[in-house]
Amino acid sequence: MAFLTLLRRELRLSYRHAADSVAVVLFFLLAVSLFPLGLGPEAQLLSRLAPGAIWIAALLAALLPLDRLFGADFEDGSLDLLLLQGLPAAGVAFVKAVAHWLSTGLPLLLVAAPAAIMLRMPVEGVGRLLLSLLPGTMILSLLGTAGAALVIGARRGGVLLPLLVLPLATPVLIFGTAAAGAAATGIAARPALLLLGAYLCLCLPLCPLAAGAAARAAAE
Repeated sequence: MAFLTLLRRELRLSYRHAADSVAVVLFFLLAVSLFPLGLGPEAQLLSRLAPGAIWIAALLAALLPLDRLFGADFEDGSLDLLLLQGLPAAGVAFVKAVAHWLSTGLPLLLVAAPAAIMLRMPVEGVGRLLLSLLPGTMILSLLGTAGAALVIGARRGGVLLPLLVLPLATPVLIFGTAAAGAAATGIAARPALLLLGAYLCLCLPLCPLAAGAAARAAAE
């Protein structure tokens, strides 16, 4: 019950700050649209680079709203109250990761297919792209939640946050691009998807635990 109550609270806050989700989608689309402008309109080149371009844009877009994940609650004292809601600190962090994915990762999934088509990605590759983005965006939300908790109260935390998250997200970028570009490279997508799934299984327990410990330390 406490989980659902807290999730509803986070989603209401996301709705009130819907401009953040819109900004994520717009940034993603703008970043993707820069590749044809910089590389030229050649269909074969764009098709080959489309998986990497979309994954890079998704990774950078997912970082945008992370500084608000714990920062606003820490500044107004809500973080102390959240840790007293009946959920452990790791549970609070997990709820924030779920809310981040619903407000950021899910919209990115919805616009990824049109962006892929814009980059002349083969239709058969779009399905693999979305299949890789599903666990990939979940991992990014979990890693981002842990990173946001670690910089609570830090000066210039918005600068430190990408430096913490990007190295940990590098395997996601590698495996996601490999799975999405399997049709073009002639390799099987299944190994890369399984590695993404394994990384997600690793992040599911570890990231909320690390984020919860950091949030509790900051609150104390």
